[in-house]
Amino acid sequence: MKLLLLSNSTNPGESYLGYPKQTIKSFLGDKPLNIVFIPYAAVTFSYEEYAGKVNDSLQEVGLQVKGIHTFVNAKEAIRTADVIMIGGGNTWKLTRTLQENDLIDIIREKVNAGTPYIGWSAGSNVACPTLRTTNDMPIVAPLSFETLNLVPFQLNPHYLDAHPDNHGGETREMRINEFIIENPEIYVVGLRESTILHFENGKLSLIGDRSARIFKFGKEPYELTSKDDFNFLVSLN
Repeated sequence: MKLLLLSNSTNPGESYLGYPKQTIKSFLGDKPLNIVFIPYAAVTFSYEEYAGKVNDSLQEVGLQVKGIHTFVNAKEAIRTADVIMIGGGNTWKLTRTLQENDLIDIIREKVNAGTPYIGWSAGSNVACPTLRTTNDMPIVAPLSFETLNLVPFQLNPHYLDAHPDNHGGETREMRINEFIIENPEIYVVGLRESTILHFENGKLSLIGDRSARIFKFGKEPYELTSKDDFNFLVSLN
């Protein structure tokens, strides 16, 4: 299995997919590939606009995607894909649309069979067993909370340490602590901006200059950097 799970697509002041595009290119290599892009997390713009935006960025590194919405048969698009890519947006809408199109099982089977998977933000959320550690507002109701289950842990992309001035609500850490109290067997990885989890050849590693924050019931949250071993997270099953 080959996974590239990004916290975010774009850093402030950079072009779209500016920071990860070279990593994506290195991950995929040089040969021509049929990259199927799933834009279902889009809410305020069209799927066509989303796919075009991704293509405008990735063509700079010699890559081109095809939006799954342009195929007559979405399942056949997945079956014939060399790469599956899912963009960010609203995780609840993304999950419901994947479920309504009956794509959860076929994507999981393809990726488990070796098809590379790339996701950012919501696209990283759905690589987890469920969407229950997303930051997004539940603007639609999915058929269930279950997602692709490509990894045996949960992610919290866009993880923030800061507690804004005059904010009376919970911090991100407080919300994740609530999750692990109710789900004590599950690890949660707080994935900060500009960082990526990379799984290939049986090894899970962190790419980026910032650390990830690890949450598990019964333990104090702790930090791991790109120099640390993340493999314990994928040996949980």
